Amino acid sequence: MSAPKNIEVLSTIPFPDGVMQKLRSLTPRIKVTMIAAQKVEDIPTEVWSKIEVLYTDVLLPPPELVPNLKWIQFHYAGIDFIQESALLKTPNLIFSSMSGGSAIQEAEYILMMLLGLSHRAPELFANQMRKEWPKDRWDKFTPVELTDSTVGLVGYGSINRELARMLQPFNVKVLAVKKDAMKPMDAGYSIEGHGDPEGNYFHRLYPVEALKHMLKLCDFVVVGLPITPETRGLIGAAEIASMKTGAFLVHVSRGGIVDETALMNALNEHKLAGAALDVFTQEPLPAESPLWKTPNLIITPHVSGFSPRYKERAGEMFTENLNRYLHGEPVLNQYNPERYY
Repeated sequence: MSAPKNIEVLSTIPFPDGVMQKLRSLTPRIKVTMIAAQKVEDIPTEVWSKIEVLYTDVLLPPPELVPNLKWIQFHYAGIDFIQESALLKTPNLIFSSMSGGSAIQEAEYILMMLLGLSHRAPELFANQMRKEWPKDRWDKFTPVELTDSTVGLVGYGSINRELARMLQPFNVKVLAVKKDAMKPMDAGYSIEGHGDPEGNYFHRLYPVEALKHMLKLCDFVVVGLPITPETRGLIGAAEIASMKTGAFLVHVSRGGIVDETALMNALNEHKLAGAALDVFTQEPLPAESPLWKTPNLIITPHVSGFSPRYKERAGEMFTENLNRYLHGEPVLNQYNPERYY
């Protein structure tokens, strides 16, 4: 009987030593090659020709270069960019995302923004720059308390599930919109002790068709959706108009889901009390964009997923998926091109 063949794994992302040890300790059959690469051409053809498993950020080799490739694990959660790749036409080739790997830091970012907006952080910082101690500070800076409020989550994926868990001590009413509202459980990757894999932390789950009905009930709205043909422009002028006067909005998912002009108008007209955007239709956000000068809008340069522990957490998820692959089990976070995620 011939010995089982080796599994050639190529990573284009440098992992910490501890992660590399975990990967190699799964079985002696795993042979991990690490080549930090920015372009397909940075990796020798003979390496491409033998790999079975690829771990990468955005590198997509042409199919003819990788005849033995069986599975690509991506370093990021949003991988809609692969829609145009010829690799999608390769029979039985598996694609999986890092959905869930950045849930902790992104939920912390959202919580920071919910508290910062509700406690008038933009006005407080502007007041500091003016070196003022206003006599009417009670009227200017009295917050809207997050405690006992209603928070609406547009999308109930890994990030908003972790946020729902973090919000529990605030005694908020958590409402959520989910594409398949009849399936509250999370079948994707979640870090142990985090998220809401069983669907326990929301008070009500709405179908997408009831989005406006949910929005009108919320003091805070958080948008956390993948970008698909269905979600592009989902939060438009009509949806923003349906929100409570004085509500707040936080958007961390993908540019193009929220109508930036409609949001800007709602802030200028004081329909909304504040908003925070980490993603934009055009990135980097041009210096001439009117968003920069919109009142009570916090702008950050697509950083909500940053963490010094991201590679460690991503490595843990890859190790779990690689172990599943070794045992013939379905890997987590498999990409479905018909859904765009």
